Amino acid sequence: MRVLYIHMTGAFAGGCRSLYEVVRAMPAGAVEPVFVAPRGSIHAFLSRLGDMIETAGISQFDNTRYGYYRGLRWLILLREIAFVPSTIAGLLRARRQWKSVDLIHINEITGLLPWLLAKRLFKVPVVVHVRSVVRDDRESLRTRWISRMLRDWASAVIAIDENVRASLPPDLPVDVIHNSLSLDPPEKSGATLADQLKLRPESFKVGFVGNLLRVKGIFELVEAARLTRDRGLNVEFVIVGGDASGSNTLKARYLNRLGIGQDVGSEVKAKIEEYGLADRVHMVGFMTNIAQAYACMDVLCFPSHYDAPGRPIFEAAFLRVPSIAAVRKPLEDTLVHGVTGLAVPPDD
Repeated sequence: MRVLYIHMTGAFAGGCRSLYEVVRAMPAGAVEPVFVAPRGSIHAFLSRLGDMIETAGISQFDNTRYGYYRGLRWLILLREIAFVPSTIAGLLRARRQWKSVDLIHINEITGLLPWLLAKRLFKVPVVVHVRSVVRDDRESLRTRWISRMLRDWASAVIAIDENVRASLPPDLPVDVIHNSLSLDPPEKSGATLADQLKLRPESFKVGFVGNLLRVKGIFELVEAARLTRDRGLNVEFVIVGGDASGSNTLKARYLNRLGIGQDVGSEVKAKIEEYGLADRVHMVGFMTNIAQAYACMDVLCFPSHYDAPGRPIFEAAFLRVPSIAAVRKPLEDTLVHGVTGLAVPPDD
C-alpha cells in the first residue's frame, strides 16, 4: 500500500519525529511511504524512509487554541497565502511522479489546503492526524467550518492524546493513538552527556527538549534559571534543541519585533550571556539519540504556551523522568499531577 504523507513544516520537530518513528516501525513491505514536505532538516530523516518531494513551503491555516488568527497574527496568513503556489506545485509534481497512492495522511490539522487538493488529485481516503489542541469555540465560523471538513472530507481522524481529543467535537468519530516511541534505554546509549557538559554531580538537573521557539516557553525557562541562581540553589539546566528555522535572518528579526516571531535561538543565547548563566545553563543543540539527554536529567521542564502535553513528556516518562508541565488540566493518559509530574497553569 502506497501512502502519501504530507507534513507542513521543514524543521525536524515533535510532529515530524513522531511521523518518522511510526513509519520506521512499520513491518518491511507493509507500506510504501512517499512524502511531500517543505525543505528543511526533516529531509535527512524522511528521505531514509521513502521518496520525497520538497517544496519552498506548504500552506497552512491555523485554528489551534494557541495559534488561531487574531490581531497581528493575521499577518501570518500572508505567509500561508505566499506558500499556495509551492503547495500546488508540489502536489502536482507528486501526482505526475507517483501517479497514484492508496491513502493520504495529513500530519496536522492545519494542512487544510494540501488536504483538499491532494484528495481532489488522487481521489483516495484521507487520514487527518490532529496533533495540536484545536480552538473549540463553537461560535466561531472558522471552527465550525473545520469541524464540517473533518466530518465530510476525512475518512479517519486521529488525535495524539485525550487533551487533543477533548478539543474536537464530541460527536466526531476520533481514534486516540499516542505518539510512537523507539528510544534506546540509557544504558545502551553510552550516557556520557553529563561528563561532556561537566555537570556537577551534586546539582539538581532540569532538562528541556524542543526547538528554540518562543511558544515552547524557552524564555520562561531562562528566567527560572536566573531565579534559582539568585536564590542560591544548586540547579543546572540542560537545553536540548536547535534553532528551528534560523533566528538571525532578517525575516525572523522583523517578526520577533512584531511579537509574532517564533525562532528565538540567538535571543536565548544573548539572554543567557546577559544574565551570566553560562555555568549553569548548557545549550546542547539538536540530538538524534535523545535518551542520552534524558539520562542526565532529574526532571523535565515543559513550559510550553500551548496548554497541552507534548512529545517530550512521553519520552521522559518512558525513561522514568518526571515532568513539570505547563498544562492547566492534564488528562491521565499524559500526566498524573503529583504522581508522574507536576502540572502548572501556563500563565502562572
